[in-house]
Amino acid sequence: MADNWNTDTGEAVYRSRDAVKNLKIRVRIERVTSTAALSQHLQQQVLSQQDREDIELETLSSHVQPGDNEEELVVGWQEKLFSQYEFELFQNEKACQSPLDRQYVTEIKALNKSKGRRNRRISTYTDHDRYTSCLPFHQLHSTDILTTTKSSPTFLAERMASLRHRRQERRTMDSSIPKSKIVNWEPTEEFLKNSHLVNNAMQTMHIMANLGPPGGLDKQDNEYLLVTIKTDGNGIVTVKPDFNKGKEPYRITTKGEKKEVWRLTVENECTAMQSEEKEREQNMYKDLYLRHKDYLNSLVGQDFEMPPLGILRYVMNGEIVSAKGFEYDNLYIHFFMELPNNWSSLPFQSHSGVTQTCRTKTLGKENVAFFSYPFSFEAFYMSEKESEESIPQWPVVYFKVLSLDSWQRYRTEGYGYLLFPAMTGKHTITCHTWRPLQTGTVSALRRFFIGGSPELEDHSYVRIPGTFKGERLSRFGFCTETAGSVTFNLHCIQQSRAFVDVTMMKKRRQKVFDQLGGFNQQGAVCTILEAFQRARRKMQEARESLPRDLINTTSQLHLESSA
Repeated sequence: MADNWNTDTGEAVYRSRDAVKNLKIRVRIERVTSTAALSQHLQQQVLSQQDREDIELETLSSHVQPGDNEEELVVGWQEKLFSQYEFELFQNEKACQSPLDRQYVTEIKALNKSKGRRNRRISTYTDHDRYTSCLPFHQLHSTDILTTTKSSPTFLAERMASLRHRRQERRTMDSSIPKSKIVNWEPTEEFLKNSHLVNNAMQTMHIMANLGPPGGLDKQDNEYLLVTIKTDGNGIVTVKPDFNKGKEPYRITTKGEKKEVWRLTVENECTAMQSEEKEREQNMYKDLYLRHKDYLNSLVGQDFEMPPLGILRYVMNGEIVSAKGFEYDNLYIHFFMELPNNWSSLPFQSHSGVTQTCRTKTLGKENVAFFSYPFSFEAFYMSEKESEESIPQWPVVYFKVLSLDSWQRYRTEGYGYLLFPAMTGKHTITCHTWRPLQTGTVSALRRFFIGGSPELEDHSYVRIPGTFKGERLSRFGFCTETAGSVTFNLHCIQQSRAFVDVTMMKKRRQKVFDQLGGFNQQGAVCTILEAFQRARRKMQEARESLPRDLINTTSQLHLESSA
């Protein structure tokens, strides 16, 4: 008796570039209980009794035949091995129901004239056999036979087992069926079997074994499923159960009163490819891929819509996802784009938009309004003159969140802005907002009862006003109140000839738009340069405010430390 068994009977999926006809599997079955143990015990007794050696050996050999207790075969892909039941069935030509059956009759006659079958218990059902869809349920779905656990088939599995299989093919619509009766409200059982088909686009092969007693090999009820192999036209091979690969064998327990335990071993017998053949095959595939790539390029062509020379094209597909943390319900958002210097857009391009009014939904401790409002914007950047200190300004999206009450009165809930991302790709940005606050009880009562609230005349005041020309922007005395936040999803695309012109990208100094188009990390560099210039200006202002004597002393100390 075997002590250890392999209980992992799940299917394994392999991918191969070779033709599936080269697949070969070695299957070995061995009985480990009952008759096998008895025959071994009798043989030991016969060998120990020298006087009755001739009589006992002759008697034992007449009952025990080769292949009763063990059998090992190498099976090829879709190789037909007839079982004893099929071998006796196709002896008579009257049992033929199809051209395939007549072919089997011819093959069996050829086997009778030759040395006969090379198998005794192990047999196969190929993809074309009619027995594949007619096998009993415990034979085609015998996962519990190979494991130690007992499981009953589900209702769906039983129904699916009774359906016939078909290949992928197009079926023409029957024009005789009127369109008013497309739905069959009272389907019959025959209609279900003919209409609800399993779409099986894979070729299947079953390796079976007749595990009955020596006198019952001609009974189909004693057949048990050993291995199922499936493959498609893309090189995917599914094997259930998987190859042993040096692990413990699988266990098969027969049904009925007299249960037998068999040992199953499955191995891959495909010949390994030589290194020279493998290298030659790799080179062939590389050449094939290059030819296919050239073919696709010839179909696509080179007539792409490109921006003019010296212009960066910026496309942003955005989505206003949600807003949360605001005081009132029934929110909507009004937004518009502002283009800085050297930026332009198409004449028909809309620079503003308004979302739908959305009610909030309680999500955790927050009231969230989900807009999922999409918008798209396209802009072009062109640098007029090149300067070492010039840093491009990116477009800005200004927005304000408003609420609407049952009397169709609106109130401003918050202002915010969003700077166009300098990096390409997907960005999820959450913008926090604020709103002007007018102190006093009258303002709060007016906002609650009749709507309305203090508003900004210039929406750019949220960031830097467009009319501001000075060096310092003071907001001293301007009262504000923190409001909620708005979440955006942005998908940004940049297009420039710098992506295509490799020689231009090797130049030491390019224009600003080419730098932006040529390097994905340029947006982060611009942010760092802006922060550096602000810090530099602050250092210069602090230096100018210091006394002249202290500046000279600091410079002298710096020179001495450098020396």
